[in-house]
Amino acid sequence: MPTTSLLEAFHTLLDDRVPERTALLTEQLQGADPAMRYDAIRMARDLISQWRGDHTGLVVLLAGCFLPEDAYTCASVAEALGSLGPVSEPAREALASYIEATRASHGPHVWASPDRLVRRAHQEAVRALARLGEMRALPSVLTGLDEATDAWRAVQVAGHLSGAAGDLTPRLSKLLAEVDFADPSQSMSAGALVSALGQLAGPMDARALTSAVTATVCHKQWHMAVSALNALASLGPAAACALEVVRPLADAQDISVRAAATAALGELEGDAGRVVPRLVELLESHRHHEVAYVLGRIGPAAAPALPRLRKMLTADHVWTRVHAAAALWDIGGDADAPIVLETLLAAWAENDSTSNHVLACLSRMGPAARPALPRIREELTLLRRSGRFRSITNDEELQAACRSITPGF
Repeated sequence: MPTTSLLEAFHTLLDDRVPERTALLTEQLQGADPAMRYDAIRMARDLISQWRGDHTGLVVLLAGCFLPEDAYTCASVAEALGSLGPVSEPAREALASYIEATRASHGPHVWASPDRLVRRAHQEAVRALARLGEMRALPSVLTGLDEATDAWRAVQVAGHLSGAAGDLTPRLSKLLAEVDFADPSQSMSAGALVSALGQLAGPMDARALTSAVTATVCHKQWHMAVSALNALASLGPAAACALEVVRPLADAQDISVRAAATAALGELEGDAGRVVPRLVELLESHRHHEVAYVLGRIGPAAAPALPRLRKMLTADHVWTRVHAAAALWDIGGDADAPIVLETLLAAWAENDSTSNHVLACLSRMGPAARPALPRIREELTLLRRSGRFRSITNDEELQAACRSITPGF
């Protein structure tokens, strides 16, 4: 413990000197003292979470801490790797090997092992590998969905395995059908199931999601109803069987449900332009962010929304301005490019959490976004992570967007 405190103080003192801290962590992770190595796992995760750079070496060293005889440390390593998002890619093979080894030594149902440490280590490794979209995580995810033990942990990562939608959606649909929407305590598990089905986006999901919409509306679980409607919308015309349920909700009392249902109608009917007048009306509501996004997806056919969107560029709330500017570009194009660019860059300067949304629009603008080049280059010089919530995944996407947009200029 004294050594750990000293090393933590040293890392705090080094602050943004990432190469020096990486060198220190390299020694810690390769040290002979198991306790020091264990503490280094957390310290390495914290460094990678907060600072940019090439962390391949540290991730490889973290993966080297998978020791089958030490489930306690393996669980910590797997949990750390799972939190690193795409940066954990160099550990893919180590994660797969560990999962295979635990299934071989503890049996195919190790996900539900009575040994708490073995179960936790295996589950964390499976979840980390699934987040990489790796199909070798699938057997254990299916076991988790089929058994009562910690099924919710498998649900949380199932949506990343899009290549196995045929195996996953029937199981997820079954679990969703068993949710008691009258019980608010089940809303989190229901939300995870709806999210996973939305990510997998297969026609087989439509019936389960439609039933979920009906049940959530019946019990006035408006937030969940919106999530289910959004998931249905992602299926497009393949979910046309849900139209009888969705159409009446376009006039729902709850404004959030009304907005989501209206947007879903456009997707399910395959003629998004037909819902533009309703969406323009909804721009006056507090759900204008989502409505602006939907209008932007419709594109030029949503031209009647342009006057209202231009007014929204002067709103006090920065997110309102960002969503309005992005929709303005997607609908109006070059004619509104100068004011769109000005609004986006001002929003980015005011709140860097908007950066992912700003870069996504700048990427769509192409050469029209050339004046943003200095700010884009500046972003790539920053050491600390940025992006929405300063999460690793959002920051990595932000950096990738910055790098991909500059050659186009």
